[in-house]
Amino acid sequence: MRHARVAYAGKVHEAKEQDGKLVLSDGTIVKEEAVVWLPPVEPNTTFALGLNYSDHANELSFQAPEEPLVFLKGRNTFVGHRGFTPRPVDVDYMHYECELAVIIGKQAKGVSRENAYEYISGYTIANDYAFRDYLENYYRPNLRVKNRDSSTPIGPWFVDAKDIADPMNLQLRTYVNGELTQEGSTKDMIFKIPFLVEYLSSFMTLNAGDIILTGTPKGTVNTVVGDIVETEIEGIGRLTNTIKEA
Repeated sequence: MRHARVAYAGKVHEAKEQDGKLVLSDGTIVKEEAVVWLPPVEPNTTFALGLNYSDHANELSFQAPEEPLVFLKGRNTFVGHRGFTPRPVDVDYMHYECELAVIIGKQAKGVSRENAYEYISGYTIANDYAFRDYLENYYRPNLRVKNRDSSTPIGPWFVDAKDIADPMNLQLRTYVNGELTQEGSTKDMIFKIPFLVEYLSSFMTLNAGDIILTGTPKGTVNTVVGDIVETEIEGIGRLTNTIKEA
């Protein structure tokens, strides 16, 4: 089942899809255009993978990592479906990144990769914009690049884990102003989802609501003010975002 969180008539609602419309938690049925879309889950700790697809590492002239390159993201970065992301005036390179977002469903510590899927409640889509001009040096690689306000659209749907038969074989696509610009598959991740759950939970406790952004494949290009960016993952949906002036 696909779930959403939306704001309508001054209240926040859980919502489900029905015949192309939304059924709110109080039974009201509304058009999708009538609501403000919120992130489908309230983010707890968010882990993000850098260079987790070798073809993306190659297009940036980096070597693929030999162990997970993980950084953290703040809650301030998230914005819902059909939201707006400001483009700083001092950047030349604002790249979208279509990513499968894995949602942890219960506390996990010392989990083996064989049992990892038992701790995942579902999946959604993230567009983890990168402002590459801010990539400073080896010791401060991603704080300014990846933690600006509203720079991570997420949603529109949270899809139950049981409804995704194989999360390691999903097509990812990005469209800019309707033109296909990025295409890949989750099967090409360097570090697979079970490995990531095992790796993270080996040294820290994961909790319900934690999110793992699993990286993006080759095909990221620059975006400018006014661009409409749609990131799509097979079986999960399509996330729309518009670039605005900062």
